[in-house]
Amino acid sequence: MSRYAEKTSVPSERSRAEIEQTVSRYGASGFMYGWDGGTAVMAFQMSGRRIRFDLKMPDRNSDDFTTTDTGRERAPAQAAKAWEQACRQRWRALALVIKAKLEAVESGIAEFEEEFLAHIVLPNGGTVGRWMLPQVQKSYDTGTMPPLLPAPGDA
Repeated sequence: MSRYAEKTSVPSERSRAEIEQTVSRYGASGFMYGWDGGTAVMAFQMSGRRIRFDLKMPDRNSDDFTTTDTGRERAPAQAAKAWEQACRQRWRALALVIKAKLEAVESGIAEFEEEFLAHIVLPNGGTVGRWMLPQVQKSYDTGTMPPLLPAPGDA
């Protein structure tokens, strides 16, 4: 199966700008973008919530980029081009996801918190998804429900 936008020519910068325009059009009161190592971070504020997407970027030293399908080593320029293509694809996919979620909310298909639940930033700076995933696994392992979210200020 092919990936969405795997052959896109849309630069990553344009996809980021499109995301910013999209969230603004749907009522965001703030937007930010940055990166740390191999992760791009895109966040916005809307409906009284801070939403953050941590977009893990591909490893530029991965065999996916440094070698061809036949196992031959790619020239550095070719490897860089393949890596940039993978980055463009991820940004296009993120733009699609955010646009679809916002349209689902706007159309009354889902509530804002339902669509963005995993990406809501908690008071400690983590996201609901990062906090809940271990809780869900523990619940399946033990057959018991996880505790409620900690109240702001709780350790």
